[in-house]
Amino acid sequence: MVLHPKAKVRVAGQEVTFCCKASGTPVPKKYYWYHNGTMLERKVHRYGSRLTLRGLAPEQAGTYHCKASTEAGAIKSAPAQLTVLAQGQQSCKPEPEPSLVELPSECPQDATGSRYYNVGRCPPTPCAGGPGDRSGCGAEAGRCCGVRRMEMREIPCAGSLLPIKVVAECGCGPCAQPRVLVQGRVTAADTGEPLRFGQIFLGGRKVGFTGYKGSFTIEVPPDTQRLVVRFVDRQQKFVDAVKVLPFNRRGGAVYQEVKMLRKKEPVELDGNRSNAIPLGEASGREPIGELVLPTGAFLRPSGEVFKGMVKASVTFLDPRDMATASAASSDLSFADAEGEIVPLRTYGMFAVDFREGESGAALQTGPVEVRMDAGQVWMPEHLQKMKLWSLNPETGLWEEEGVLRPAGGSRGKREERTFLVGNLEIRERRLFNLDVPEDRRCFVKVRAYSNEKFNPYEQLEGVVISLINLEPQPGYPANPRAWGRFDSVVTGPNGACLPAFCDSQRPDAYSAYVTATLGGEELEAVASSPKLNPNAVGVSQPYLGKLGYRRLDHDDPNLKKTAFQINVAKPDPNNVDETNGPIYPYRSLEECEEAPVSANHLRFYRVEVDKYEYNVVPFKESDLTSWTGDYLSWWPNPQEFRACFIKVQIEGPQEYMVRSRNVGGSHPRTRGQLYGLRDTRSVRDMLLENTSGACVEFKCSGMLFDQSLVDRTLVSIIPQGSCQRTAINSLLREYLNRHPPVAENNHTAAFTMLAPVDPLGHNYGIYTVTDQNPRLAKEIAIGRCFDGTSDGFSREMKADTGTAVTFTCQERPAGRESFFQRLLTAPAEA
Repeated sequence: MVLHPKAKVRVAGQEVTFCCKASGTPVPKKYYWYHNGTMLERKVHRYGSRLTLRGLAPEQAGTYHCKASTEAGAIKSAPAQLTVLAQGQQSCKPEPEPSLVELPSECPQDATGSRYYNVGRCPPTPCAGGPGDRSGCGAEAGRCCGVRRMEMREIPCAGSLLPIKVVAECGCGPCAQPRVLVQGRVTAADTGEPLRFGQIFLGGRKVGFTGYKGSFTIEVPPDTQRLVVRFVDRQQKFVDAVKVLPFNRRGGAVYQEVKMLRKKEPVELDGNRSNAIPLGEASGREPIGELVLPTGAFLRPSGEVFKGMVKASVTFLDPRDMATASAASSDLSFADAEGEIVPLRTYGMFAVDFREGESGAALQTGPVEVRMDAGQVWMPEHLQKMKLWSLNPETGLWEEEGVLRPAGGSRGKREERTFLVGNLEIRERRLFNLDVPEDRRCFVKVRAYSNEKFNPYEQLEGVVISLINLEPQPGYPANPRAWGRFDSVVTGPNGACLPAFCDSQRPDAYSAYVTATLGGEELEAVASSPKLNPNAVGVSQPYLGKLGYRRLDHDDPNLKKTAFQINVAKPDPNNVDETNGPIYPYRSLEECEEAPVSANHLRFYRVEVDKYEYNVVPFKESDLTSWTGDYLSWWPNPQEFRACFIKVQIEGPQEYMVRSRNVGGSHPRTRGQLYGLRDTRSVRDMLLENTSGACVEFKCSGMLFDQSLVDRTLVSIIPQGSCQRTAINSLLREYLNRHPPVAENNHTAAFTMLAPVDPLGHNYGIYTVTDQNPRLAKEIAIGRCFDGTSDGFSREMKADTGTAVTFTCQERPAGRESFFQRLLTAPAEA
């Protein structure tokens, strides 16, 4: 499906048009349209690939999707929501929705000590189209609800006033068109070797190359529903990787670590003899099966039988090895007869590469036999459903090659075994799969939070949640015998719903291993030992006990805390304790996606120790639609994010909080006005006694949102407590003196500068990174800052390397409250 219908809002009496388009061989010409799952009469609506509804009535609201079909198969589109408003009803309410931001610690707002303030938000929902909006098939931006007016307020705060901008009114305007990107790195699954200058394909179109370190950036084309990317190693050391990558439809960049499988060393075969190649014999295990090549099986592309020596490489991905899941291709899905994309459960994949021994020219095969050991299939019901599949590299979908049927056979003189046998011909496609369709499906609700408080208004968007389905050994839930499939979903404003296999009869028939990453950073799961806390996990008892929640370090505290495992126990509709999440039946996806935050769900959180950010113009970095064009915006350009950090060395017996205060320095519209605050706790240098370092973010100098004039941000760096500035990087001082005006540094307890416009570097103690993902830009800059180099990445603080300014602090720092009170009331140049 290359064009999907789009969500629309209309007023009763108007008309609407939905469009879809499918590609295939032969070209699809039959289209069917459905409203809320019921097919619409073709004779009544006279539709083809375009559906037009005139004189809309309220009962015509709901979901619409199309299906295209040919004699070769069918495919469904994604559903599109139609909202029909009554006459006079507003699609965008002028009153903003509540949205809370955290104020600095010295700014409690009520008697309870709450530091959250409602700044409002406008939901980016579609607005009603006008009478002239009829086609519905173009790439028009449309109109969406957004900010119409903001107003400045001042909050009483420790004897001073803290400025903050709040949304005063919402209204309809052009929809934001943020760039949607997927970034990441491609490396070998076994050694971490990067894929250098590998080719990148979207469908059949080459779109670029990976970098020297395996890095890549892909701009997601508009209207994409499944992003299918193929990575090709031109050196032929790795098997081609076909990946279905998750992305954030609301804009910004999602980071992905892509793993490639190293090709198995080729063996020499005689084309004049029958040959058998085992599948999955590594690690001392019994092979899952074998590939049997009869005499004369090898063919040149012309069809001529090749009878010489053959170099044969057959690389098997064995799901009995947990480490192979990340290297598997595609998302293990196929399109059924109705055009619905449904999941597969794999028993192994194999990639083949046959070449002439002397010339190295690629060979194909005639009919060959795939034999699978039936003893390796632990679920008896799968024996009757096992099929052989090949991967379509353009769609990322597996397509059926044939059925595997039981047949007798022997593996030795003393041992009789049953095999499942199927046949295929190896032509252009080179990646095959032993799979069964699995209809026991559910959804798992997961949310990610900015910290361990799990406040509903501090959820993170843009987090990649990954779920690997495992098949546990009976009685040993922590020791699975194989993985079956995997999925990744990006969190939105209401979390994420991940598809998973489940079972209603045996809660432990399937288990799930779940992880979460944000810009390459792993988030932590909630602890399960020494005592399981249902309130922290997010799931009430007794259902939590049935799920058997365990964090990775449950039995071994030395293991990581960044994953959890559960039994995917399908909820019993007759048990009220199991009807409120976090597991939902497969047909209840909408209920899962719209579940309130009070419903049961599983949780991850960022580990942010003593780090705080405050923006005068509120902005949620994980939701680019929340960006507002304003002179005081911390990030002036929502298409490109430039993160700036300064490295501070502190000589003192403990760790200290360090704050950057960022105000307009040279722009006439912002001079003297606050952009925001950043607080960071210093990190000890493990090699230097009584020394720590802090990487403190500041607002970069540069163009403001109107792109007309540069502002040199006036940045003040102030450590907590009784501290004295004792050194300034000589290169930085010289640069600032050569680029006036120069900020006064009369106050010895602080360092003040008009931030450099140039990116400078580690020699100056300034670290600047530009990226389409603000969090990724920060992570890279912090890694370089810790390391004190221009391109390193470290979590070990080297406090005396690449430093901009040094402070010496006394043993007892002043209390944080009194310190920040003095800070807020200090003059801007302090």
